[in-house]
Amino acid sequence: MRGVCRSVLAQENMLGLWRGVVPSLMRTVPGVGLYFSTMHHMRAKLCGNRPTHIQSVIIGGLARAFAGSIMIPFTVIKIRFESSSYNYSTTSQALRNILKLEGLKGLTSGLGPTLVRDVPFSGLYLMFYEHLKSLMPESTNQYHQSAAHFFSGFVAGVLASIVTQPADVIKTNMQLDKQNPGISYTISKIYNYQGVGGFTTGLAPRMLRRTLMAAFAWTIYEKMIKSIGLK
Repeated sequence: MRGVCRSVLAQENMLGLWRGVVPSLMRTVPGVGLYFSTMHHMRAKLCGNRPTHIQSVIIGGLARAFAGSIMIPFTVIKIRFESSSYNYSTTSQALRNILKLEGLKGLTSGLGPTLVRDVPFSGLYLMFYEHLKSLMPESTNQYHQSAAHFFSGFVAGVLASIVTQPADVIKTNMQLDKQNPGISYTISKIYNYQGVGGFTTGLAPRMLRRTLMAAFAWTIYEKMIKSIGLK
C-alpha cells in the first residue's frame, strides 16, 4: 500500500490521492441512501427491527443487490476514472467514451462480480454488526452508544472485507479491461499472473476504506433513526 501511495505522489502529486472523488461521491451518496432506506424498510416490516442472524444476512444482501444494481454505472466510471490506463479528465468525458466505445454494456461491466462481492459483504456485515451490537452493554450515555455502534461497525467491516476480497479483485480487473472479459477468463488471468495471492491484492486499503466508511455510516444511521423516532 505504501508503494502505491509513493507512486501516486511521484506521478500526480498530492491531488492524485483524491483522483476520482467526484464519481465516488456520485456513487456512494445515493447508493448509501438506497441501501439504508431499503434495509430499514425490510427490517421494520419483516422482523420488527429484531432480525435473526439468517434474516440479517438475507436483508443485508437484498438491500445491497438493489442498490448495487442501480449504481453500477457510477461504479464503472469511478474505477475507470481512477485508473492510469484511462486519461479521463471529467466524469462526463468518461461516460461519453464508455458509451461510444462499449455501449450500454460497458456501463454494467463487472456487475456479476460486484454483486458476488457486495451481496455477501452486506449480508455478513449486517449479521456481524447486529450480533456485536447485542453483546455491548446497554447505556443511556449518547457518547457510549455511538462508540459501541462505531466499534461494532468497524469490526463487522473487517470480517466481511476479508471474506469478500477475492470478488473485489475480480470485479476491479473486469471493469479495467477494455475487452469486457468474462468472469472465468479474469479469474484465470489473475491466477496465472499472480497466483492465489493475487486474489488478496488491495485488501489493506479496501478494508481500511470500507470499515471506516461503514462504521461511520452505521453510527450516523443509528443516531438519525433514534432522533427522528424510527427506533
